Amino acid sequence: MKEIQSIIHAYETFQKDGKKSALATVVQVDGSAYRRPGARMLVSEDGELTGAISGGCLEGDALRKAQTVIFQQKSMLVTYDTTDEDDQKFGVGLGCNGIIHVLLEPIDYQNTINPIELLKTAISDRSFCRLISIFSVKYSKQEQVGTKVLLKGNQIYGDKDYLNNSLWTQIQNEIDSTESIDHIIRKYKAFDDVQVFIESIKPAIRILLFGAGNDTIPIANMAVMLGLEVIVIDGRKNLATTRRFPSALKIITGSGDEVVAQLESDKYTVALLMTHNFEYEAQILVDLVKLDLPYMGILGPKKKSEKLIERLERKGITVNQENIYSPMGLDIGAEGSEEIALSILAEVKAVLAKKQGTFLRNKKGPIHEENR
Repeated sequence: MKEIQSIIHAYETFQKDGKKSALATVVQVDGSAYRRPGARMLVSEDGELTGAISGGCLEGDALRKAQTVIFQQKSMLVTYDTTDEDDQKFGVGLGCNGIIHVLLEPIDYQNTINPIELLKTAISDRSFCRLISIFSVKYSKQEQVGTKVLLKGNQIYGDKDYLNNSLWTQIQNEIDSTESIDHIIRKYKAFDDVQVFIESIKPAIRILLFGAGNDTIPIANMAVMLGLEVIVIDGRKNLATTRRFPSALKIITGSGDEVVAQLESDKYTVALLMTHNFEYEAQILVDLVKLDLPYMGILGPKKKSEKLIERLERKGITVNQENIYSPMGLDIGAEGSEEIALSILAEVKAVLAKKQGTFLRNKKGPIHEENR
């Protein structure tokens, strides 16, 4: 999400400054690579880069090709075969073993449905979207169809007239797949081996940060840096201020039994209880557990959360303890507010991504699973 936000910001700046630009998108990876399909980089005509399509290895060559795309105003597909032993042809040793297909598209600022305008529409609210890009490895030397359609709920944005009706029907069948799949790549032999990249664009993780003490400031700052949304909630008006939390999407103050009613939540919303006030958090949890959030973290020892849960159960309130993480955070030996913030946000990311948060060196196979 952060990358998309940064690209949109750069796009608006280039547009204001009158700079032409092109968008590079990884649309398919065979084997190992630093970035997955959906990685993006915006390139200005004078060589300014926003985002990344690799660990820094492909950007130089992609920049030159993107500038060609800007000059010709025609999209193209570039393939980087890093399985070739002579990968020095890219100027550096890539250190990976895969084939990366990158779609390069010139950006027409006058076109209200250009790829970045579609991305802006996708993240304009907290809807789950599917972005569709059409390309052809078989005809990589020819101009590509590119990123043309965004599906947002029951709405279609873009121009699906570029697609054969039968192909569109097959794409819609693929889109009926579960939201848990980050992306789908399909080749349709019946349509001359055209390939379709269907990317899931999910809302940013929203953090309901209960607590405005000094130890929550690093969490708020780090979360915003990662592209997450932060809502700060506390009963202490002198602490819950825009001066202390300038990047917060919203600040809510009030008693524990009234603040939750002012909140909106969805499956991408998590709660962190860091008020250091047992009674306040006990009041919050009465309403918070009803939201069935995928993650509720409680700062402090396990005995504290056990007492909180016991109090709720005595009131006849059912608590789904599978979604409660206490003590919260990954065990990384964190000391101090900043390290604890890192530990907590890493656990939030792992839980929502359905990962275990283990060492990558112990993982068998590629770092990124293929969604096909």
